[in-house]
Amino acid sequence: MGTKSRRKPERLAEKLRQIRLAFGLSQSEMLKRLEADEIIAYNEISKYELGLREPTLLVLLRYARLANISTDVLIDDEMDLPEKLPKRTRG
Repeated sequence: MGTKSRRKPERLAEKLRQIRLAFGLSQSEMLKRLEADEIIAYNEISKYELGLREPTLLVLLRYARLANISTDVLIDDEMDLPEKLPKRTRG
């Protein structure tokens, strides 16, 4: 293990924001939809979308499942989100 920090996905923040907006959710609603309100603080969604923090692997997996995409799509900067993400739904 070296002392350099690992390379971070440059487009992750943008993709996470796009997923939330595709569902028409506020950041606090997204937290509830991810069923992550017991594992992360309410303001973490904002930090993820601004690129200030990165979600844990568990949270990334929840985003991917919600959007019905592979986690590869989230973390690979060369891959785009599908043009059609799920629409606003309740539940």
